[in-house]
Amino acid sequence: MRSRDPQVQRAAQLLALHHQASPLVLPNAWDVASARIFAAAGAAAIGTTSMGIAAAAGYPDEEQLPLAAMLDVVARVVAAVDIPVSADLERGYGETPAAVGRSVLQVIDAGAVGVNLEDATGDPSAPLLPVDVFVARIAAARDAAQAVGVPLVINARTDVFLAAVGDPATRLARAIERGNRCRRAGADCVFVPGGLDRETIAALVRGVDAPINVVANPAISSPVVPSIAELAALGVSRVSLGSGPMRATLALTLQIAEEVLGEGRYDAMKAALARPSANAAYAMAIGEARRPG
Repeated sequence: MRSRDPQVQRAAQLLALHHQASPLVLPNAWDVASARIFAAAGAAAIGTTSMGIAAAAGYPDEEQLPLAAMLDVVARVVAAVDIPVSADLERGYGETPAAVGRSVLQVIDAGAVGVNLEDATGDPSAPLLPVDVFVARIAAARDAAQAVGVPLVINARTDVFLAAVGDPATRLARAIERGNRCRRAGADCVFVPGGLDRETIAALVRGVDAPINVVANPAISSPVVPSIAELAALGVSRVSLGSGPMRATLALTLQIAEEVLGEGRYDAMKAALARPSANAAYAMAIGEARRPG
């Protein structure tokens, strides 16, 4: 049986990154190439993006990609970089706390030292899991990690704002309640995605007794995403990019396709390849280079 000591150390490293003077900036990878680029560019840790991994395999998001396929990508990402990796497990790939716990064990076996668990259901008529159900899943994840001796960093995500649940006047209180209950159940960090203004972010930092994670993804964030420095001043502990980099990559691919196939031009591809970073990015993706300095 292999020792989990290196994984335990990586988990402790990831947790410590949530308790430093500046926020942990966590890029979200969808394959080995993107993970290596983020790591080579200086990321202290990376997360995976469920939407990105699913899209790369031709699947929609929301646990449509089989768990085994997702775990295969996680394991390959972990093996390709020498920094902590947190896996996006969506709702936990299980309908019961026990099933979620089993999925978490598989994430740990894949080498990840962090996990995202969310309360979104994908059902517009009932967009969030009941809070008791969600909290039980967080507790099951913590119990599973403790059973194998890995201090897994659990990031509890609530979609109160992203799914626009209920009266807007009550959303902040709902998010704070869910965040604090998840914290008591074993979460290390609370993630609240959505179009949050600065006042709401500051209120979450004050109201939740845990590090706060926000997403810097213009596709789902405020029209103007605060800078890392601004988020640091608000007290944010973790800034993730979500599916943003994957979406941007797909958008560039579509632009290239439309120009070449529809207009017989290569402007977008030429502009991207003309940058010195094009060759550097390729070298990073195959593990042969790091960013100078």
